Formats: sequence, structure tokens, C-alpha cells
Amino acid sequence: MSDKCCAVGKPCATAKAFGDTRLTAEGVVSNECELVLCLNEKKAKTEIKIKPGISFFMRIRLIILICVISGTAVKDIFVNNTVDISFVRLRSYKTSSFVQMSLRFFIQSVCISFAISSCNNSNDPSPYAELLSRQPYANLTDSIRHNSSDPDLYYRRGMLLFKNNNHPPALADLKRAWSITKKEQYAIGISNILLDKPDSAISFLQDALKMLPRSIPLHIDLIQAYADDQKTDEALVICNKVLQQHPDQVAVLMMKSDLQEQKNDTTGSIHTLEQAYRFAPFNEDLCYNLAFKFAQNKNPKVLALCDSLLQHDTIEKKAEPWYFKGIYYSNINEKAKALEYFNKAIQFDYSFLDAYMDKGQVLYDEKKYAEAINVFQLALKVSAAYADAYYWLGKCQEAVGKKEDASLNYQRAYGLDKSLTEAKEAAERLK
Repeated sequence: MSDKCCAVGKPCATAKAFGDTRLTAEGVVSNECELVLCLNEKKAKTEIKIKPGISFFMRIRLIILICVISGTAVKDIFVNNTVDISFVRLRSYKTSSFVQMSLRFFIQSVCISFAISSCNNSNDPSPYAELLSRQPYANLTDSIRHNSSDPDLYYRRGMLLFKNNNHPPALADLKRAWSITKKEQYAIGISNILLDKPDSAISFLQDALKMLPRSIPLHIDLIQAYADDQKTDEALVICNKVLQQHPDQVAVLMMKSDLQEQKNDTTGSIHTLEQAYRFAPFNEDLCYNLAFKFAQNKNPKVLALCDSLLQHDTIEKKAEPWYFKGIYYSNINEKAKALEYFNKAIQFDYSFLDAYMDKGQVLYDEKKYAEAINVFQLALKVSAAYADAYYWLGKCQEAVGKKEDASLNYQRAYGLDKSLTEAKEAAERLK
């Protein structure tokens, strides 16, 4: 089975405003990853749909930043449940940890693109005076010169600097805003920059939480900082602290589940997800995560959960529930049923790479090499740069004696993904 995530490409984000009530942004992270955000200010509701490759930690931080920028009360996310988090398509589940991949640079770029619609000079008594006297910072710099006690001016300029990857002056402005007023959104802006240096983020967030002890977003950033610093136990302590006061916090429960999985506590991870499911049975992200864990661990509960997902999916006809069923039956060695459900998943989403890969591997295990070759070739039509598909195509070709073709595809696989050392070894073996 493959344990590889889709590759991350160069961050890209564009934003368009529609009237004064709706803002949308679309960004392409790779040929398999897409982010779509929707903000409805009138209803104070944010809807987010994310394709694969973005960790749950990053999703939560993304939502926090959007609400800070838009003026939506952050507490509405976590207390009033006004936010819906769901996948458009989740095509890559076979990661070492389902939600471990960090795309902070992309997330920050997208989030900050919402922050300032236009900002624009003067002399500033700082090491960055020349930069701040130029566009697009000039107008805000001039406003600060006339009203240096307004923290929001520093915040707005800091966010604009951050958007343009000028992190040191951005951090200076955000810290100045925070020194004037201990406002949650200022602290979130600072931690968003500092999370690239987890130890600095931890120190700041610990101090900030002394001023704002009830801030769930800051606690979440602290969990992230501990996780980034490989301090899983400390991150779990913060999760439990939040959950003692807010046991219905689905976001924190899901983060806790991910951390437990990192500690190889699969039983605890599933139990925590089941707790979250009781509070949010229609959260698609949660349901998919739980179904995948059930399937991987041969837990028949996956069947009822997937049936429930299919029952409520009357419009989109999602492929994932069929796929999860396929994984379950494959893991309990009922290969015919597994193939049936993988075919169903592909029927509803022809671009579902994991379904192709699992189907092909079942056929390979059954020594149906010709059929498996066809499946992996179809996968490569969906994504011509998918290293795992080349690797398994090579395995099938080697099995039927096409060693030259197999060697070529092993080399292609390793060329696309240097972590696929088994492909390199197989190519060398066939020399």
C-alpha cells in the first residue's frame, strides 16, 4: 500500500470580491490540491471546502484567520458552530498520519490575501523606514505618523507586510499593536508568523494566554506549536485542558485524535473521534476521518457509518463512502467485495487515485497482472506524475516478464518521488 501524499507545488492564490457581502478565493497547491473558501459576512458564516494535502491543524488556523480578517466573531466558530468544514474530494488517505502535512506558507498566503483590500507613506522611525515609505504601505505609514496610538493601523500594515512576505517588519507592527491593546486578533497574527519558529511561538502564546485565558484560537495555535516542536505530550495536555471546559469542541477533539495517532494510540484516536462524532454527526471531514480509521482497523462500524453518509448524500454522489467500504473488505480479505466497492468509488469519481491504486493492488495480489496493469495505466491518465502508479505498474510488468518496461517505470517512480527507495532498488535489481 502507498504511504505517499500528493506533492506540493508553488503556492498560488487569487481573490475576487463580489459586491460588499461575499468574498471568494481559489488557490491551487498542486495538480491534486485545491482550496475553495467562501465568506458570507451577512450571515457571519464561513464555508470551507478543501481538497487533499492540508492538515486539520492548518484548516482550523485558516478558519481562525479568515474570521479575524473578516470581523466574524472567532467565538462563533468554536462556540456557536457557525462554520462548516468539509472536503470537496479527499483523494489521498494513505499518509503516515492522515492530517499531518503542513502547508503553512500556502495557508498564510491565502489567508492574508483576505486581510487588506487596499493600503497605501511617509517617514517611519524604524529600521524598515525606506520600505514602509513605499507603496503599498505609504498611506498606512502616513496614518500611523499622525496617529501612532491606533493599534489597528499597525495591525493592518503588519498584515499587508505579511501578505507580501516581509515577515520581520510585519512582526514588528503586530507586536506594536499588541503592546497597545491586548486584542485576540493581534495575538493570532503574531503567532501565525512565529509558528515557523515553534519555540518562539510557544513562549509568546504562553504569555498571551495569561492575558486572554479563554481564547480557544490561541490555545489551538499553542497545540500546533507544540506539535511542530515534536512535543506531542504537551500538545495533548492543552487539548485536554480545553476539553475540560469545552467538551463539545469538535475541532479540538479532532486535533487530539490526530495527536494520539502520532503516538500510535489508534484505539484512543478512534475513541476520541467517536466522541467528536456524537457532537457533529454531519461534519464530513470528521466522518471521513472516522470511517477511514474504522476501515483500516477492520472495524465493521465503518459499514453503518458509510451507509449513513450515502443516505444523506442525495445530490453530490460522493465516492469516499464506497472507497472506505472497499478498504474494509480488502483488509478482511473479502477481495471480490473490495473490488466491487472500489469500482463504485471510481464510478462516482473517475479521478479518485486511491481507489485505482487499491483496486490495482488487489488485482496484483490475486495475480491478475494484465487487469492490474490496465488499472494503473488508468491512474496515470488521471495523474501522469503519480509516482506510486509507476511503481506498481513496474511491479506488474516485472511479474509478467517485461523487465525492460518495469525498470523504466521504477526509474520514473523514483525520479518523481525520492522517498520511494523500493523503486530505486527494484530498478537496480533489474539492471
